Amino acid sequence: MPGPKPLPLGLSDHEGRVLQGWLRKQSASQALVLRSKIVPACAEGLPNARVADDLGVSRETVRKWRSRFAANRLESLTDRPRSGPPRRITDEQVEALVARTLGQAPPTGDSHWSTRSMAEAESMSQSAVSRIWRAFGLKPHIVETWKLSTDPQFVTKVRDVVGIYVAPPESALVLAAIGRRHRPEGQ
Repeated sequence: MPGPKPLPLGLSDHEGRVLQGWLRKQSASQALVLRSKIVPACAEGLPNARVADDLGVSRETVRKWRSRFAANRLESLTDRPRSGPPRRITDEQVEALVARTLGQAPPTGDSHWSTRSMAEAESMSQSAVSRIWRAFGLKPHIVETWKLSTDPQFVTKVRDVVGIYVAPPESALVLAAIGRRHRPEGQ
């Protein structure tokens, strides 16, 4: 026994162009792209079962988006803002944090900002600083410069080490060990 007759959808030229635009938009969510496929198929007069089979979704999904589109048109296809508290960190605060990260050294004399030191300087939580740095691809702990040693015998030592690699003595075995300086607890 066939189900109830689906709601007829009349698609205007403008609505068709908007749906096509959403399909081509690379930054569109997968959910919006799927809805942009469901509505034109329904507008062609295809039954929900056929649209569901063609697109690999449930009949209930097709029914839901057909009825929402019939009720509120294009506006019903986009996601509504999620519930929850409003943002507490403004765009201006984010901009200031990014500018400070890129343009200022920490006042403590450290070589780079840590999430803790930046959070304290900007009056934010460490997790907020971490999220902002991740969003902008900032990694202040990765130093992209190097410093020369102040050791007076540095050049001689470099020549010795490089010389072993460039022209190793016969039957030589070169081992390298990298160690960390041990810090007493509490420092």
